[in-house]
This record gives sequence, C-alpha cells and structure tokens, in this order.
Amino acid sequence: MPRNTSVSLGDHFMAFINKRVKSGRYNSASDVVRAGLRLLEEHETKVEAMRGAVLKGEEANQATPLDPDASSLREQST
Repeated sequence: MPRNTSVSLGDHFMAFINKRVKSGRYNSASDVVRAGLRLLEEHETKVEAMRGAVLKGEEANQATPLDPDASSLREQST
C-alpha cells in the first residue's frame, strides 16, 4: 500500500526531478524517486553479491582473479 513520506531535497535534485517530469518520461516526482530507489536497490543487491563472492573466495583460501562478468555473479545478483 502506498505511503506518503516527506523528504528534504536540495535545489539540484528538485531541478533534476522537475526536468524528468517535464520531459514526459515520468508522470510525477514520486515516479522519479521510485525509479531512483529501484536503481539503488539493484545496485546494493549487486554489491552484496560481490562482497559475498569475495568472502567465499577468501574462505576458500585460493587466490583466483575475480571476473565481474562471471555468470555465477550475475545469477546471485538477480
């Protein structure tokens, strides 16, 4: 269920949000903020997967190059 929350944004972010809404890509400031939060959530999930892979590698006590494009990392981050 949607919930109203108040946040304080500086002029920079307000201008950015207004520009996105005026472009027609987003219907409201809330839509812009939700899109940004989805991207942040996706980024944080990927960072957590990478940290997990690093810890797993350290625990295995074997040094191998980390390939960020490896399919196992992509699967963990989705």
